[in-house]
Amino acid sequence: MAELSDVFFVDGMRTPFGRAGEKGMYWNTRADDLAVKATIGLMERNPSVPKDRIDDVAIAATSQTGDQGLTLGRSVALLAGLPQTVPGLAIDRMCAGAMTSVTTMGASIGVGMYDLALAGGVEHMGHHPIGGNADPNPRFVAEKMVDPGALNMGVTAERIFDRFPHLTKERSDRYGMLSQHKVQAAYDAGKIQSDLVPVAIKGADGAWGLATEDEGRRPQTTMDDLAGLKTPFRAHGRVTAGTSSPLTDGATMSLLAGGAAVKELGLRPKMRMVSFGFAGVQPEIMGIGPIPSTEKALKRAGLKIDDIGLFELNEAFAIQVISFLDHFGIADDDPRVNPWGGAIAFGHPLAASGVRLMIQLAAQFAERPDVRYGLTAMCVGLGQGGSVVWENPHYNGKKRK
Repeated sequence: MAELSDVFFVDGMRTPFGRAGEKGMYWNTRADDLAVKATIGLMERNPSVPKDRIDDVAIAATSQTGDQGLTLGRSVALLAGLPQTVPGLAIDRMCAGAMTSVTTMGASIGVGMYDLALAGGVEHMGHHPIGGNADPNPRFVAEKMVDPGALNMGVTAERIFDRFPHLTKERSDRYGMLSQHKVQAAYDAGKIQSDLVPVAIKGADGAWGLATEDEGRRPQTTMDDLAGLKTPFRAHGRVTAGTSSPLTDGATMSLLAGGAAVKELGLRPKMRMVSFGFAGVQPEIMGIGPIPSTEKALKRAGLKIDDIGLFELNEAFAIQVISFLDHFGIADDDPRVNPWGGAIAFGHPLAASGVRLMIQLAAQFAERPDVRYGLTAMCVGLGQGGSVVWENPHYNGKKRK
């Protein structure tokens, strides 16, 4: 008989994130190969996990076509050298793809069906622009189910400003600038590099190189720089390239395990999954999605927002994060929030980003035994939010000095 189990995040790794497009470092690299590299790197770092014991591989992509098609979990498992006995699947929940890979595999472990699983995501936005292969049903607009602007993420971000006038462009600009500064500080302190899998890349000139760092960072960003940027989504708008996540290519992968497997294989988990929640909101203002999904996840965990000691929030847009913080009464510059910066600087390869949040939270947990609970949360296209509450296995109950 299967027994209910704890769900552990054992480890996670990712490729460096590259700028999407012909000038980006992954223009000549296949999307599935990025996921393969992340998978190989993760398995090599966890040699005590027998490859034939992996029960399933879930890999998300938003545009499941071309080099992101062909049931990614299965095809990547084979390409990464896992035995043919290991099955796999593909998942799509737009930006929350990798997060959904983790919660789906985690749920399977939790009900005792799986012992070990791989969960991640990949997005090559250079090869597959957002919505590029989609054919939205005309009823969405014809029957006024969804405003036409709901399919443009930048327009949905402008609408958060419309709805909450006290969330100003200056606050958004400051948040975007500080994200860039925090990411560079984390790089300078060596916080990011250990979880990156180097990727061999081929330049436009045919020369080979090695991708070892995230490509889209702009650490010199100032408030003056941001004030002068164009507002591409609306004339005299408030959303700019400096307060949005850039178009990005990259892949992430995580290893999840149940309590029995952790014990049997002598694994040292980095986090324990406490609860998760997904929620729907008006597609026209999708950026507020993490508010109800976090409320769901907290309720299921029996926790309050004040119990969360670290937040990893996906910075699709600065205004989207600020609206979340404002709702929960958290300051824009609260040190618990994205201490190493976020997607405005790292980039946001849609379906891959959820596991990047988890990788960073896990690394911060190791440094912060005073923190018991952390949250990973993100907004999702077409009006959704996703949130996962995690517990720190290093927690010692002592306050930070």
